[in-house]
Amino acid sequence: MSRKRVFVTGSADGLGRLTAETLQAEGHALVVHVRNEARRSAVRELVDRGADVVVGDLADLEETREVAAQVNALGRMDAVVHNAGVYLDDLVLPVNVVAPYVLTALVDRPDRLVYLTSGMHRGGRASVEGMDWSGARRTGSYSDSKLFVTALAMAVARRWPDVHTHAVDPGWVPTRMGGPGAPDDLRLGHLTQEWLATSDDAQARTTGGCWHHQRREAPAPAALDERFQDALLDALARHTGVALD
Repeated sequence: MSRKRVFVTGSADGLGRLTAETLQAEGHALVVHVRNEARRSAVRELVDRGADVVVGDLADLEETREVAAQVNALGRMDAVVHNAGVYLDDLVLPVNVVAPYVLTALVDRPDRLVYLTSGMHRGGRASVEGMDWSGARRTGSYSDSKLFVTALAMAVARRWPDVHTHAVDPGWVPTRMGGPGAPDDLRLGHLTQEWLATSDDAQARTTGGCWHHQRREAPAPAALDERFQDALLDALARHTGVALD
C-alpha cells in the first residue's frame, strides 16, 4: 500500500475519528476536520502526531466554502472521505448532502472519493421538490439525505470516470449516533472507507460502487437513475451557486 494523503470530514469523534486514527497509524498523511475552534482539542493527539486540521461548520454554506479553501491551501489530496453527518436534526440536508456536494465541487479533484451512506437510503424519497437545503425548515428525512448522497456519489462516478468514487454503508455501529446497543461490528464500520481511500487492491480502484463491509451491494435504483442524479445536481447548484464541472 502506497502512502496517501487523505482528508476526513467530521474527524472529532465516531467513525470519522476511528477512520483518521487508523489511517494515521498505517502511515498515511492526514487532514482532519472539526466544526469549530472549541473542537480543535478533540483532534489534538492526531495533530501532535502530524495531522493537519481544518475548521468549519458544514451546516453553514460559507464556512463549508472556507473549509474547501483551507484544504486546497494544504495541497492536493489523494483521497477525501465525506464522513460528517447528522441524524435527528433539522440540518440533515445541509450537513449530509449540501456540504459533500460543495466540498466535491471546490476541493481540488483527488484520485479517490468516498461518501458515507446508510442502508436507510433505500427508504428515501427520490424527489428534490420542496427541499429546503438551508436547513431553516426540516423538509428532508435522514433516509432522504442518504439517498441523495448516494445518488451524488453515483453521479460523480459517472461524470468523473478518472476518479475512484464510492458510497459506503458502515452499518449500524455503536457510535454516539448509532447508540450503545447498535448490533454491527465497530471495526467493520470504518474498515471499508479506509480500504477504498488507500488500498492498491484492484477492487478498491474501481468506481461507482456501493459497499457494505467490503462487499459491493446494489444501491436503491433511484441512486442509479441519471435523471434523478441530474435533478439533484441542478438543485444543489442553484442553492449553492457552485456547479459541479
